[in-house]
Amino acid sequence: MFSLKPLTLSKPKGYTIFASLISLGGFLNGYDTGSIGAITSMPSFTSKIGDLSPLLRGFTVSLIMMTGAMPSVFGGKMAEKIGHLYVIMAGSLLFALGTGMEAGAGGLGVLLAGRALAGLGEGLWLGCVSVYITETAPCASRGMLVSLPQFMCTAGVCAGYFTCFGSVRLESSMSWRAPFIIQSLLAVVLAAFCAYLPDSPRWLLHKGRREEALQALERLGIEKEEAEKDILVPVPVAVDVKKGIRGFLRIFEREYRSRTFLAVFLLGALQLSGIDGYAPTLFETAGLPGKTSTFLASGVSAILMVAITIPATLYVDRWGRRTSAIFGGIILSSSMFIIGALYLSDSVHSYGIGRWVVVGLIFIFALTYCATWAVMGKIYASEIQPMKTRNEANSLAQGVSFFANWLVAFLTPIFLAHSSYGAYFLFGGFSLLAVFVMAIWMPETRLRSLEDIQAGFQRLTAKSGNDDENAGGKLNGGMRLRRLLKGPVLVGLERHTEGVVLGSGSDASGLGPMRIELSSV
Repeated sequence: MFSLKPLTLSKPKGYTIFASLISLGGFLNGYDTGSIGAITSMPSFTSKIGDLSPLLRGFTVSLIMMTGAMPSVFGGKMAEKIGHLYVIMAGSLLFALGTGMEAGAGGLGVLLAGRALAGLGEGLWLGCVSVYITETAPCASRGMLVSLPQFMCTAGVCAGYFTCFGSVRLESSMSWRAPFIIQSLLAVVLAAFCAYLPDSPRWLLHKGRREEALQALERLGIEKEEAEKDILVPVPVAVDVKKGIRGFLRIFEREYRSRTFLAVFLLGALQLSGIDGYAPTLFETAGLPGKTSTFLASGVSAILMVAITIPATLYVDRWGRRTSAIFGGIILSSSMFIIGALYLSDSVHSYGIGRWVVVGLIFIFALTYCATWAVMGKIYASEIQPMKTRNEANSLAQGVSFFANWLVAFLTPIFLAHSSYGAYFLFGGFSLLAVFVMAIWMPETRLRSLEDIQAGFQRLTAKSGNDDENAGGKLNGGMRLRRLLKGPVLVGLERHTEGVVLGSGSDASGLGPMRIELSSV
């Protein structure tokens, strides 16, 4: 005889609850991604708005990214002044207004205006979500919590696909208006969440508001001992010496620019790695017959992406950021090159095995991206930045990400219309380039506190200023950061022992990048 112990679930900490609530922003981003490509293919949409040419369709899908680039760059500066939550709230309300205009559009002009306004709102809040979670999460669970918006984004893509898969059966214009209505309502909910969440304790400390920071820590449920080691470290009270554009340009000063360039490159390159937003088109090009089968294939890919993102999110703090990103990139670039070669050799038809190889590789690409780059990118870009420049640098990287995503969404239908293989070779090349950069210049940060990470970069910067020939400085566990180019540029890692560690502290932890959704982060 044996007995089963009752299953007990511990109450989640405040920082887990708050990270989950604010991650609704990721869901909204993914929902638009998963629905807009399908919406523009619906018969009821084309009968009301018009049958869009490849150029106009690409512009319509990508407009939200284009208008989101500029506010994303300056959203961090706003967050530095008034706090992340107010910026997210303002952006979500703008997004709600824009998607409401899309839902009520009677013509292409109003639809485009709504997407432009929604992009302005999304640009404001999307980057701030990751920074907020980065600053409110303890280092032991930071990777998992910062990856929650990406998991929610993937879930949003899946929801967007199947909302359209169900609504396309409606004979009225509600078939394409309903997804926009859902987005608008959820954006209002996100704004309401922001009124409930506590401000970042790190931001409050940076502003000299220690008592409020302690209250925020209490709501977050972070233990005093952990807070003293990870958050309540001495920081200078913010003095607004540099204002406006001069303050923003601080991210390019010698002390900070290597981290700025690395974050900008990573988030930009991750968007240039593959084809976003056109799953129905991709599967139809591969030979799957009919709209229903292509939409269904898109939905199946979305379900699998959600499934693979779950373990990637749960175990992100056990896997090395760097190793996962490099091996993921090798698989991504290989998938793109093989698909391009199949189309170039005229091996893909509506019959035979060629089309199924392409479909399988698209699935492999999507699943690999969701398990590696999509999870790692925003975590890494946020955590390598110091408090002084985290908002500005992350916002600039997010703005570049928006612009790169816009390029992909805008150019993909044009590429596919003129060449069935060119786009795959192009994006495969971008992925391979990103792998080389990651292998050379991407330090490992897993299980290190934000303060430890900054200490490691600061020692490297100080060392590089004194020694042009050898900028390496031994860190914990026998790690050596080394400068590979002359001048204080980006940094790489060289493993000397089994324990790979970046940062300061007595604990030697072993150490070792939004968005591909095949539909339209």
